[in-house]
Amino acid sequence: MKIRFAIVGCGSIGKRHLAVIDAESMAEVVAICDIEENRVRELSELYNGVPWFTDYNTMLSEINADVVNVVTPHFFHKQHSIQALHKGFHVLVEKPMALSVKDCREMIAAAATAKKKLWVVKQNRHNVPVRLAQEAIREGRLGKIFMIKCDILWNRYQGYYDESDWRGKIEKEGGALFTQASHFIDLLVWWCGDITGVKAITETQNHNIETEDSGVAILHFSSGTIGSLVWTTCVYHKNFEGSITVIGERGTIKIGGQYLNKMEFWDVEGFELPQGIDFNDKPNSYGKYQGTSSNHDKVIKAVVGVLNDQSAEVVEGLEGLRSIDAIEKIYSNIRQ
Repeated sequence: MKIRFAIVGCGSIGKRHLAVIDAESMAEVVAICDIEENRVRELSELYNGVPWFTDYNTMLSEINADVVNVVTPHFFHKQHSIQALHKGFHVLVEKPMALSVKDCREMIAAAATAKKKLWVVKQNRHNVPVRLAQEAIREGRLGKIFMIKCDILWNRYQGYYDESDWRGKIEKEGGALFTQASHFIDLLVWWCGDITGVKAITETQNHNIETEDSGVAILHFSSGTIGSLVWTTCVYHKNFEGSITVIGERGTIKIGGQYLNKMEFWDVEGFELPQGIDFNDKPNSYGKYQGTSSNHDKVIKAVVGVLNDQSAEVVEGLEGLRSIDAIEKIYSNIRQ
């Protein structure tokens, strides 16, 4: 059965959702919505006249869809997800799920009441190096994980914040952990358990914004693992690295590159890397859309599979909440 999607929020990531769904044979976009009329008009023309809206409530009242993709600014995620759930649609919400655990719980409760699914986009779980590491960890091949180290060393120029009315704002964006670090923190808690202790420091060093642009956190996880998280958007000129190093009893793994797209080190007892794996980072190419590397296509394919009663890996609301809980704990150690 072909699954029908509607998209609210047609910025850079919303355009990626649109392109991915358009390229998926078992999916179709039945409506798009954005407050910028010129933007949705142009996208409608590009995608065969797909119906467009500038009012979200109107779209929800008029569409015949299975899933609403919420790809709006962070501070709208809770509101837009709950509205769609109340109207009887399943929801796929971009990261971060919301800006507080309280908001996440309200979204989960709304899904339960509506008897609909609430999923969170976690496309990095589909990266080839990440999946190999997950297999080793799930099978216990590393033994006890002693330490985990995560570095997010990226560049964001001042214009990135200035061109938006929400980026860099505490109430609307939340901070760099929600925007730049969310997917990395998802993997940390996926592999090591929830955060039980944290010491952190942040600074705003190189941008005129309310939120931090650099931070360091020392973390303790429920599994007993200790870890470090270093994040910045102050790297000169361009993104440098996004990496996670796992140090276990019987193995060491480092996933690196700019977007967790390279296996930089693998030494796991009795578990050699399979031969012939291509770790090279490839840009998106979805016909009408070209962009940076991503696995959004695998997320959409998984949603399509679940709704067609097939086995597929999709992150549901309760799992998505865990990274928000971790971020909230780190910030609560700082913003007191």
